[in-house]
Amino acid sequence: MEKLDLKNFSPDELLEFLSGMGKERFRCEQLLRWIYKRGVTDLDEMTDLSKTLRAELKEKSYISDWQPEVVETSADGTRKYLFRLDDGQSIETVRIPMDNDRSTLCISSQVGCAMDCDFCVTGSFGFIRNLTAAEIVNQVCAVAKEGSINNIVLMGMGEPLHNLDNVVRALKIFYAAAGFDYSSRKVTLSTCGLVPQMKELGERIVVNLAVSLNATTNEVRDKLMPINRRYPLEELMDACRRFPMASHRRITFEYILIRDLNDSLADAKRLVKLMHGIRGKINLIPFNEHEGSPYRCPDQATIEAFQTYLLNRDIVAIRRASKGQDISAACGQLKGKLEKQS
Repeated sequence: MEKLDLKNFSPDELLEFLSGMGKERFRCEQLLRWIYKRGVTDLDEMTDLSKTLRAELKEKSYISDWQPEVVETSADGTRKYLFRLDDGQSIETVRIPMDNDRSTLCISSQVGCAMDCDFCVTGSFGFIRNLTAAEIVNQVCAVAKEGSINNIVLMGMGEPLHNLDNVVRALKIFYAAAGFDYSSRKVTLSTCGLVPQMKELGERIVVNLAVSLNATTNEVRDKLMPINRRYPLEELMDACRRFPMASHRRITFEYILIRDLNDSLADAKRLVKLMHGIRGKINLIPFNEHEGSPYRCPDQATIEAFQTYLLNRDIVAIRRASKGQDISAACGQLKGKLEKQS
């Protein structure tokens, strides 16, 4: 019988697994604390579990443990990790330093991506497979060995809503009091705009939502993001208006500024109209230039004019600082560089 990775179970599924072995409910919380709060992967070290239970668990299950294959560190403290998976595939994770010794971890949800966004290196790999829940949470477990992580963003490789079941399972582990014990305010999921899955996500679990927008016309967004041909801007923005949120929360709209494509004041004007009726904020992200891309970053004056136009019309518009530019920090760059070398 193939052994099961305990990190693939949500808390409710782990409880069901243990109940099927005839174990008490409180054993579930004990096990979760050992795995996620203490980072223990050897069942024999779980001393408040009986020897009999440990033996039964070892017969049926195991706890996976990760170490990065490659780590790159930027002068600004950003660290990028490449993890090699059991099947030989690889994914990336980025730890981003914030103010006051805090940090945000950007994690992946798939190997490759099926969305084929024109500006994204990951899309050039194509879609290979979904990550399991264990592979999603192990990114956090591995990096947390270096120090605490204050926020988690699912903005790495892949489209999280294309792997919704495993992503929801991982979110439940992040939120569990005996698991990572993150508040839902500390976790953000980014999507390119899978409208039906956005609705399902809102019905299944609470999480901060970020939408990768990047254009103000269907013509330009069709070019940048092929998913727009299925769910055009009008349908996407309507789904954002209907997405369930607490009154104090906002949807984050990620807008990558690309020179002479989506960075004009006419674009800023259309963006204000698109935001009508939505509790949201704009993250302005100057394009991270990389080898092989035809796109370029706008000059500073253009970026500032775009942001000022939004701010003057009461739109919360934050220019996101680019970090890790001296390493392969943008999504897919480290994987692409290493595969090219090999």
